[in-house]
Amino acid sequence: MATLSTKEKILVVDDALDTLEVLERNLSSKGYQVLTATSVPEALQILDERPIDLVITDLKMPGVSGLDLVRHVRENMKNIEVMMITGYATIEGAVEAVKTGAEEYLAKPFTDEELFDSVRRALNKLHLRKANQIEPRPEFAVYPHFIGKSKPVRKVFHDIAKAASTSATVLITGESGTGKELTARAIHYNSPRASAPFVPVNCGGIPEGLLESELFGHVKGAFTGAHETRAGFFQTADGGTIFLDEISDTIPSMQVKLLRVLEDKEVCMVGSSKPRKVDVRIVAATNKDLLNLVQKGTFREDLFYRLNVITIFMPPLRERGDDVLLLIHRFASRFSEASGKPVPTFSDDALEVLRNYQWPGNVRELENVIQRLVVMIESDVIRIPDLPSLMRFSAPRDTGLNRTLAEVEVEHIRNVLASVEGNKTRAAEILGIDRKTLREKLKFQSGPS
Repeated sequence: MATLSTKEKILVVDDALDTLEVLERNLSSKGYQVLTATSVPEALQILDERPIDLVITDLKMPGVSGLDLVRHVRENMKNIEVMMITGYATIEGAVEAVKTGAEEYLAKPFTDEELFDSVRRALNKLHLRKANQIEPRPEFAVYPHFIGKSKPVRKVFHDIAKAASTSATVLITGESGTGKELTARAIHYNSPRASAPFVPVNCGGIPEGLLESELFGHVKGAFTGAHETRAGFFQTADGGTIFLDEISDTIPSMQVKLLRVLEDKEVCMVGSSKPRKVDVRIVAATNKDLLNLVQKGTFREDLFYRLNVITIFMPPLRERGDDVLLLIHRFASRFSEASGKPVPTFSDDALEVLRNYQWPGNVRELENVIQRLVVMIESDVIRIPDLPSLMRFSAPRDTGLNRTLAEVEVEHIRNVLASVEGNKTRAAEILGIDRKTLREKLKFQSGPS
């Protein structure tokens, strides 16, 4: 009798007792909970009484055949995968088994590794299907619009709760598109400052000559075009939180002024010599390695340590496991409702591609892909051919260790550009380089070979 396991439950059906014994022993050794039946009627009784994840059935058995069992499972039971094994393997039999609903088809004799591979594939498809059917529950979405249940995201939730309970400065790190602003908002709206303003500022999106005026405000006549006194973002955020995104893009002179704000809690408007007190919590974010920039001398060490009181790392989407499936479900529902269309379903193979894709643009890229699919695809089911070309299965590529560094770099740049539909600014952010460097690399790639 198989030992109870927390892993998936497998029902093996075969009229040959020696085959049952071998399969039960091998599968149990991998930690699966294995039940056995010597006939289809016995198997049906077990299926009525016990939850089963995978049925492995022989094709030819006295009385009711394995095909009849496959058909019964497919027509009457949800979320059970089926594998067919047979000693009478033919192409016609395999085709019929697959058409009837078997996910895998194994011809006897087969090796242990072939058995384990087939079981893994079948259970992976079941896992993907189940995960895509889950509407994220409250415990998966501790903070509004922040969906996830993976271990890395639970760590983020824990860090948000800690940060929200203090007034300390927070530095949020992580790749572009991982949800750094979402985290900053979650900290603010779960803190005592929630009723005061949350002011997001993209430091990299404001020209250097205007950033000081935008942050600290200016008095009338401070410069050409300053026709009136205007408050800056820090004054607007008084009592609340200011979110300084891409803090690494600030120039050294601005870093000195930000350090003064952190130390003295006051700002000086452009054109004025009189400082003004502000009560503002600073949450900063970057997709670059600030410590590395400190070592290179392009970011002030004292400012780095003043910002780095509480650090929250945003995990890339490729490390968040089934969160991808939860996000697909949420985005598909949202965009379908907005466009007045029914929520599409995704084929198992399409889900597998989306689940295993590396997502260089992270959650932002996933959101854009799902929106495009919902808007553009007319079918109720989204399949692999509907996915962006970069994600589809293609001819095997040379991914070994015999490629040059330049070849690997070229491929990665092309993949990132394709993921953001050719947007060079976004691609440069993801790659961690500036637009000029990206242009030079593209120019080099397009040159004579």
